[in-house]
Amino acid sequence: MEHFYQLGWTLDSAGGASGEAYMAEQDGRKLFLKRNSSPFLAALSAEGIVPKLVWTKRIETGEVVTAQHWKNGRSLTHDEMKSQRVASLLKKIHTSKPLLNMLKRLEMKPMDPEILLKKINASLSRNVLTHHTVRKALIYLEEHMPKLDRKFYTVCHGDVNHNNWLLSDQDELFLVDWEGAMIADPAIDIGMILYTYRDSIDWKVWLDTYGITYTTDLEKRMKWYTIIQAIAMIEWYEEKSRYHDLNEWLKFLDEVLNLNRFI
Repeated sequence: MEHFYQLGWTLDSAGGASGEAYMAEQDGRKLFLKRNSSPFLAALSAEGIVPKLVWTKRIETGEVVTAQHWKNGRSLTHDEMKSQRVASLLKKIHTSKPLLNMLKRLEMKPMDPEILLKKINASLSRNVLTHHTVRKALIYLEEHMPKLDRKFYTVCHGDVNHNNWLLSDQDELFLVDWEGAMIADPAIDIGMILYTYRDSIDWKVWLDTYGITYTTDLEKRMKWYTIIQAIAMIEWYEEKSRYHDLNEWLKFLDEVLNLNRFI
């Protein structure tokens, strides 16, 4: 990012796993800079899902840098994930035709359950496969493959944990970090929110707020996608040698498997 230093900006890392995000400041003006963001960011900005996109530039290295308004704020708490605002914003995302059309123009292919399972099976290390709960979960995934007509697929975020929800100091709510965006069954996002942040007795109320009716088929799909995402998190933490977090996700995976065993 030497280019921006030369233009008189000060840059500080804005965190994130990729290390490609920065807070840039010049003459009291702050921007959020990111290298190699997807063109999808423009559509997200236009829909008000992420902070407003200010400009996109290709720099001397050939990389593309995007700048968004810097928003002072914080991540949501676990309790705040239960709010109507979260359900409403997620519904807006899942029903957005402009977002869906943009991903299609970017030639993104639908992410079917078979593809997700094939990817997870190919990525798992021997260490992760030593866990009985993971092996049990993989059998479940093979035996309970969900089916949903692709015409009901939507834009999905794929990682809706509370750290990816930004509440600004002006009380604006955003969903950020869209690197894992996909065209898929919306149960991918809904399931992780309900299994992670809501007691099962409250699911129907949350789904009413979101705008759909609870069905056994929906719960089956939510459970399947939550299990496969939990396995992916276990693999990620194993790669990072973060064993406390890995064990927490193993406990979560076991709880999901055992909740409503008839599903």
